[in-house]
Amino acid sequence: MNLTSVRYGVADGVATITLDRPESRNALNRAMCEDLVTAAAAAAADTAVRLVFVRGNGPVFCAGADLKERKGMSSDEVRTRRMRGFAAYGALENLPMPVIAVVHGAAIGSGSEIAAACDFIVATPEATFSTPEAIWGTVGATQRLPRVLGKRLAKDLMFTGRKLTAEEARAAGLVTRIVAADKLEAALAEIAQAIGKASVAGLRQAKRSIDQGFELDPRGAFAVELLAIEENLAQDDWRDRMAGFRRDP
Repeated sequence: MNLTSVRYGVADGVATITLDRPESRNALNRAMCEDLVTAAAAAAADTAVRLVFVRGNGPVFCAGADLKERKGMSSDEVRTRRMRGFAAYGALENLPMPVIAVVHGAAIGSGSEIAAACDFIVATPEATFSTPEAIWGTVGATQRLPRVLGKRLAKDLMFTGRKLTAEEARAAGLVTRIVAADKLEAALAEIAQAIGKASVAGLRQAKRSIDQGFELDPRGAFAVELLAIEENLAQDDWRDRMAGFRRDP
């Protein structure tokens, strides 16, 4: 891989995708869009990868779209760039294994989209989330985040530029865990260890069932789970795991 704005590495079954433009506060530009798609494809193709962390290098997670880059673009170029951004978010969201965003500092606009595209978010107390696109005169972050935050809170963020603190984001359901910066690596190692012990097939089937079922009515969602159950039974991996099961005291 020839990545210029993202770092990608794999260790012990954990892939880490790091936004790596600290001089620009990890602002999302065309190169980063392409690099995120490439890195996600590498993780998807690697059978050894059981978990993906998405992180940011430097003092913030991601400061949003690179507005300096956009100033010199034609309308067609902006349209193409926006579509590449959607492709990058989708590439992360559609990964078959668990994907966890690790957010420190600000996640603005596209940064909040990248984080929300992951399965859940671990944040430090200093993390903030905002979607000021409308204030900047652009359109974005109008679909994924309202599904997580609810329509009214999403509008509050979009219309006023308000920043959600890590605690507010957890209360709203965007962040699942808040971990002090000095304990972050230990917490991530604990998460990786727990996921590493789980059934690969079971995790992927559960993720697919939750994601697909969420978009359907109850009957359709039930059908999705039934299909996953049939797939799980056919693989027969569950027998060995059940045989070795021991309930914690």
